[in-house]
Amino acid sequence: MKEFYQGDIINIGEYGKQLFVIISKNAFIKATGVFHVCPLYNQVAPGPIHIEVCGNKKTKGTVICEQIKLIDPNVRICKKTDYLKYDDIANVSDALQGIFEYD
Repeated sequence: MKEFYQGDIINIGEYGKQLFVIISKNAFIKATGVFHVCPLYNQVAPGPIHIEVCGNKKTKGTVICEQIKLIDPNVRICKKTDYLKYDDIANVSDALQGIFEYD
């Protein structure tokens, strides 16, 4: 299996050219062999749970944090295209945590 990490920007074969950001922690990916992703769209305005990011190879877009999917890379064709800087990973993680906090 190819190695995937939190913050990787990937293309998933059956979704065409749609990009996704891996949001799972590295320990979860290593333990389970699967990971969670959120889509990365180009023309969506940033907001509290729509986080604007820029990859190290200049891939830009907005992570849609409420659209979480679980991916098994052994079943789907996944290809890394870029990866996020630590600050962007932290911003996305903070938004995701905010969705699931209790009242």
